[in-house]
Amino acid sequence: MNATTPEQKIALAAAEWHFRLREAGADPAADAACAAWRAADPRHEAAWAKAERIAGSFAGLPGAIALPALDRRLRPNARRQAVKALAALLVAAPAGWLAWHSQPARQLLAGERTASGERRRITLADGSRVHLNSATAVDVEFDEKRRVLRLQRGEIFIDTAVDPQLAAGLPARPFVVETDAGSIRALGTRFLVRQDDTHSRVAVYQGAVEIRPRRAVDRQLRLDAGEQASFAADAAGPLAAADPRAADWRDGRLFVREMRLADFAAELGRHRPGLLRCDPAVGEQRISGAFELADTDAILASLPEALPVKVVYRSRYWVTLTAPDA
Repeated sequence: MNATTPEQKIALAAAEWHFRLREAGADPAADAACAAWRAADPRHEAAWAKAERIAGSFAGLPGAIALPALDRRLRPNARRQAVKALAALLVAAPAGWLAWHSQPARQLLAGERTASGERRRITLADGSRVHLNSATAVDVEFDEKRRVLRLQRGEIFIDTAVDPQLAAGLPARPFVVETDAGSIRALGTRFLVRQDDTHSRVAVYQGAVEIRPRRAVDRQLRLDAGEQASFAADAAGPLAAADPRAADWRDGRLFVREMRLADFAAELGRHRPGLLRCDPAVGEQRISGAFELADTDAILASLPEALPVKVVYRSRYWVTLTAPDA
């Protein structure tokens, strides 16, 4: 593929990074440089994620990509062919095969988005207020029958408003949040919704919501104020007490209590560009506190004062939490 358009150039770069990092001998500097490239533009991250998904489906890949073994260094000519083939698929994958139905593409095209470390609030046409956490993507789809938010990734806090159609003598439209796992119908409420890799999480702070798993709509679950639950496409629950500090990110704070360091690193990593990793050797340590998300480097610098850990910077975009003597 001859890269002439911006889209083609990004696809070619993503394909090049994909093969470079998987060849024998790839070094930490290459990992850090790739992380910086991905963080520089949301289109880079979308192309990288799509390359990973396509290359993970080798059974359906044609010629040049299916042949090379990625655990060894390719001959220059074979490598060039593999890079060009993968880049071509990134620009125009066969219909029905990943392509624009992929999750990364939907996230990139979402109507409302935040980057890593960005948080903001939007007011919808009906007066409802929605807070978007870091690295969040959501579509807003209002029509004469429904008010729908489609959460593609990340986390949102919603304060629903009374439907203005009521003032016009028309029926109130339901307010629904859709996720990969199913749907959440608001019943005059303030609530939190988070989309994780395998499930969605909901916490209710006022009013109530009704959860319906996508593949088990008959297993609906009602949550009242002060309750929370996780749900997948085929099941919901159990109910638990809602964490009153779970939405502190709206004010730029992360509050944790006895959280595993590995989980803390994953959560903090959502609020900064690049990679934040935690060595399994220290991952089970527990951490508590309230942290100001405006300066994640300061949070990392404070960790060795509270725990027996070392913060290792390979670069600004690649940080590892490890044992002090590592």
